[in-house]
Amino acid sequence: MTSLLLRPWRQSDGGALAAAYRASSDLDRRLDPDAETPAGAERVVGEDLGWDSQTACNLAIVADGTAVGNVGLSRIDPRHGTAWTYYWLAAPARGRGLAARATATLAHWAAEELQLHRLELGHRTNNPASCRVARSAGFAAEGIQRDKLHYDGERFDVEIHARLATDPVPALQLLELRLP
Repeated sequence: MTSLLLRPWRQSDGGALAAAYRASSDLDRRLDPDAETPAGAERVVGEDLGWDSQTACNLAIVADGTAVGNVGLSRIDPRHGTAWTYYWLAAPARGRGLAARATATLAHWAAEELQLHRLELGHRTNNPASCRVARSAGFAAEGIQRDKLHYDGERFDVEIHARLATDPVPALQLLELRLP
């Protein structure tokens, strides 16, 4: 991957979203099952992956012109300066540090532009790759929420991480950010 950037999702990304969904068996827990088809993925882009810096910000992680993942904020609370952070990558784009760079870029932007002081995220404790992303992006582990998630009849513990605007900036090259 040579050209990397973050930008809001576009309806034209539906095909890339459908391809990411089909290539990544774990995305069925994060995305609407309709994302498997191009038409359903276009609906998911329009309804679930929107951009509104006041409530929820979703950015496509774009590699060489194709959306290969998402990084976003939700539960933005300007009063307390907090938000929930999340990310995912299509399986073929994993293992190169792209999710950590995207998450660090979003965290930097959220602190600078939205004046958010605390960003939180969580991952299943049985997902060490997601933990590496969080730590690499400068999110410190804070604790475990027992039996937080329920998938396919099974309960999962979640490790919570947070990054403060006053925390040291991770030594990662930030991605280009193109906003509306």
